[in-house]
Formats: sequence, C-alpha cells, structure tokens
Amino acid sequence: MASSSSPEEQCGAEVSDNYETTCWGCGLRVMLPSCASIFKCGWCGAITDHNKKKRDEKCLGWRVLRDRCFLSVVLVFMFFVIFGGVWAVHPVVFSVSLLWGIFHSIVTTILSIATISFFSLAAFRCAGTPPNILWGSYPTVGKDDLENYTFCHYCLKPKSPRAHHCRSCGKCILDMDHHCPFIGNCVGAANHYSFMCFLISAVLSTIYVSIMSAYASLHIWPPSSYSLGSLKGITGRDLAWRVLNEIFIAFLRSALFLSSRGLLLVYLFIASVSLQIGLSVLLWQQLSFIYQGKTFLSNLSSQADNDEEEKKDCQNIVRFFGLQHSVSRFLSNFRVTRKRHDT
Repeated sequence: MASSSSPEEQCGAEVSDNYETTCWGCGLRVMLPSCASIFKCGWCGAITDHNKKKRDEKCLGWRVLRDRCFLSVVLVFMFFVIFGGVWAVHPVVFSVSLLWGIFHSIVTTILSIATISFFSLAAFRCAGTPPNILWGSYPTVGKDDLENYTFCHYCLKPKSPRAHHCRSCGKCILDMDHHCPFIGNCVGAANHYSFMCFLISAVLSTIYVSIMSAYASLHIWPPSSYSLGSLKGITGRDLAWRVLNEIFIAFLRSALFLSSRGLLLVYLFIASVSLQIGLSVLLWQQLSFIYQGKTFLSNLSSQADNDEEEKKDCQNIVRFFGLQHSVSRFLSNFRVTRKRHDT
C-alpha cells in the first residue's frame, strides 16, 4: 500500500531536483529543474542551451581556399566571355553597319560593367554582422534587451534571432540566406541586394551573348553541301528522318571548316545558354523567397509557422529593391496631376 506524503515533503523533493545556473545574458542566477537543459531568462529574454556543443572548425582554412578558387575561376570566366565575345562578335557586327556596331558596343559595355560591379559588391563586401550589444551583467542589461538571443559558441558573443553562424566564413551573418562558394562569401543583409542585382544582370548578359553569338555564327558559318539525290523513292516518315539526318551531317561537315572565331562563337552560345538556364532558376528561387518574406535558411527551417504564410506579398519584393518610396511618390504625383486635369 502506497504511503501518502505531506505537502512539505513534496516541496522538498521538488527543490532537491532543481539546480542553480547562471544566465549568460544578464548574469542572474536562476533555479531550474534538472531535466531543463534549455531555458529562457525571464529578465533579459536570452535563451541558453546546455546541450549545444561547439563543433570542430579545423576545415575552415580549406573552405576559404575552396571559395577563393571558385571566385578566381568565375572571374576568369567572366572576363574571358567579355573579351572573347568582343573579339568574336563585334567585327561581324561592325561589318553590317557602323551604327549597329556602336549600339552593340554600348550594350556590351553597360552589361559588362553592371555584372562585374554587382559581382564584386556581392563577393568582396561583408555580408552583414549582428550589432554589438551589452551582455553578461545585470546592471547593463535591461528588461528584454536580449529577447530570443542565443549564445554563439564559435564567436563567443550573443547571436540575434535573425543571425546564423556560417562555418565557411567563420562568423555570424545577419539575415543569412546561404553561403555561395562561387562568390566566396555569404549572402546576407548587407550584400543580398547586390547578389540579386548580379543575378539579374548576369541573366540579361547571357541572353545577350547567346543571341549575338548565334547572329554572328550565321554570318561566318561555312556553306553546307547536301546530297539529296539518294532520297528518291523514299516517302513518309523515313523521308523526313533521312532529310534531317542529311542536314545534320552536312552541318557537322561544314563545322570542320570553322575558323577560331567561329569555334569560339559556338562555345559562347553553348556556355551562355547553359548558364542562362541555371541562373534563371536561381533567380526565380530567390525572388520566390523574397516574395514569401523568407530566406533560403528560414525556408529550410522546420520552425516556420502560419504567420509567415500571411506575409506573402509583392510588396516584399518592392521593399527589397527599395522601390517602395519611388512607387509611392510616383503615384502621389500622378494623383496630383490627375486632380489638376479634372479641375
């Protein structure tokens, strides 16, 4: 038969199971149950996780070297496409018309400068670090000053809810979207705009390169010779297949007589179309995340709640690109002029 215990004995048993710990945010001592490894301070709002352990970062140097190699390859390829395209395409364009050549020279210069500039800003600019705040002692930390902050065991300082530690960069990044090895940098609050502008300019540049390389190839492609005399007596589907096969073989045969400029144009067309597809998919993915008010990491997080679903709006894209003030000012001016015309 189980014996009943008094309320005083039960209270003593509960106290004996508690342990005393210190909040890293404000330094106040708190009593917690022995089973509570994660707790939130009632004063400053900081979150402490005793189960979270620091991982080994011995591969940080290799990650930095990998990013620098990717960055160098991308830069070399971009300059190769720019100068190789100018060498291969513009003599053909100027041979058509002087104005036509000047027009395409201006377009090439604008796209090249925009792509290189936005790429440099995204790659060499700091992705954004959390602000430095006071922490560690009760007199300096006010009520809810560290609300939902966690402690980064790598940087040894508070980490805001909007920050994420990047093991490749070795620091916390504010509003981190992802780490891109091709720019050798994270995409965060400080360079996300530059990264999106780079994607837009890169997609436009690849479209332009593919069109102009195809246009120039048609002007310098060697003439093809067809032998359709052997197709007599063939009808139906076999005839169509034999014609396509003969045209394809004649096309390859004529490609053997291409000059170095023609071979470069073929390579530029294939490379630009391939990059155009990949960059377009990445641009669409990034725009969809901005439309949803998320980042790539927050989209992967399992902590997404129903409130984030209600933030889907085109205004997110307008605010991201800084067009909200311009659009509102344009609409206000339009309304004023319309009222003047109405009066």
